[in-house]
Amino acid sequence: QVQLVESGGGLVQPGGSLRLSCVASGFTFSGYAMSWYRQGPGKERELVAAESIAGGTTTYADSVKGRFTISRDNAKKTVYLQMNSLKLEDTAVYVCSAAGRWDLRRYWGRGTQVTVSS
Repeated sequence: QVQLVESGGGLVQPGGSLRLSCVASGFTFSGYAMSWYRQGPGKERELVAAESIAGGTTTYADSVKGRFTISRDNAKKTVYLQMNSLKLEDTAVYVCSAAGRWDLRRYWGRGTQVTVSS
């Protein structure tokens, strides 16, 4: 079965850091682009960061540029999201997603809660 399991969420103070992980199984991880989405309270889902299949190209939402970093480890079948200088508005459920070549297949995790609070 295909699984994307996120971890690393939690409660953090403004200015703090968290690293999210997403472990994949049940498909050929190296053949999929990986991304992180989030949906905060009262907000629509948005793309936070994405990394290409080859791992050489990354994309970030303007709101997180310079603060978040996406990376992948194909050997461990894991994608990470390093989040620094967290702000209150970063509070959301963070979900990882896998997109196959030509976007013929798309898989989603269940999400992990990140709460930034003072």
